[in-house]
Amino acid sequence: MRAYDRQETFDMLPFRALARALDNMLQAKKAGKAVAPARMTVQMEDKGTLLIMPASQGSLAVVKLVTVHPDNYAVRRMPTIQGEVVVIDTDDGSRLGVLDGMALTARRTAALTMLAARKVAPDPYGPILVVGAGAQAREHLRAFREALVSEKAYIYSRHGSSARELAREAKSWGLDAEVVSSPAEAIDKCTVIITATTSRTPVIGPEVRDDAFIAAIGSFTPDAAELPPELVRKSRLFVDTMEGAMEEAGDFIQAGVDWSTVMALEDVEDKDKLETGPVIFKSVGHALWDLAAAKLAFGR
Repeated sequence: MRAYDRQETFDMLPFRALARALDNMLQAKKAGKAVAPARMTVQMEDKGTLLIMPASQGSLAVVKLVTVHPDNYAVRRMPTIQGEVVVIDTDDGSRLGVLDGMALTARRTAALTMLAARKVAPDPYGPILVVGAGAQAREHLRAFREALVSEKAYIYSRHGSSARELAREAKSWGLDAEVVSSPAEAIDKCTVIITATTSRTPVIGPEVRDDAFIAAIGSFTPDAAELPPELVRKSRLFVDTMEGAMEEAGDFIQAGVDWSTVMALEDVEDKDKLETGPVIFKSVGHALWDLAAAKLAFGR
């Protein structure tokens, strides 16, 4: 069984093709043709979280193991998120390979955000503000640059050196990337805002442009929220999955949203694209998104 490293996994998952694979998986999920039980979450004392995520459709199944240790970078200069995805042939149970979990997670999450922006953002092509400078922030910038040809980005991170490093890399892709000292410095310039942090408290304020699309993709527990309740309550709300969001989307749970007003991405139609916002897309992750990526990677 071959283990694919970070770069090999990236190379197997080009953004445009991955977005199409995810769109297909959304429709398979809606039709009940793909299976993924609820994610298992195990708290490792007060040090981190272990996530276990299986899924199956047709000839392929996956199991992803992920650990999240919020203090890793600051304390150990290690990645916050680590993991791997085991890919299984459902016909005979053989293991086809192991994909790098960090690379797959970052890339499929970014591709899903980009897909959501295409479906519901008032202006998905405008300047971007990214809060965070880790793997998720990097891949989101790359997705919007490659697939939506975004030209301008502002980057904020509490780790200034990480923000500067990401800006330098983004410039090498042709993106005009600028580091800012706070999100407030750029938020009124941006039609796309991406929060990609492990913060348990809001990382931006409630005031955004009327045509803003905000993707909150960092927090994934009920007691953590990257967005303030005031912003959530005045926005049109979309989620990657309704079942996951109702259990884990702290941004929405803490705001006390009426879930009947929230729409899952699988249910979005062309008529749902809005001319004005704010629009929030909350993603907490799902094993079917990993499966979609694995199917693309292995040509299934």
